[in-house]
Amino acid sequence: MAVYQYRCTEHGVLEVARPIGTAADSEPCPDCAAPAPRIFTAPGLALGSARNRALIDRTERSADQPAVVSAPPSHRPPVRPANPALARLPRP
Repeated sequence: MAVYQYRCTEHGVLEVARPIGTAADSEPCPDCAAPAPRIFTAPGLALGSARNRALIDRTERSADQPAVVSAPPSHRPPVRPANPALARLPRP
């Protein structure tokens, strides 16, 4: 469900929840029944979790300011398999 906003000239902004893509160009005002035209607003992306917002911010930032390295890391910790049975397999 998406929340669409409409503006009545007398009563201000009203919000209507509809399935995505089914918003009408105008809705009747619940107070005066006059047609209220739809207004377009930014999507409410900040309403998600902090983790999701941080991911979106990092993704947007990487488009303009990519993290550039001059060399690979000098030391890599040994990778241990999570499954103990795999530890017995021969290593190359």
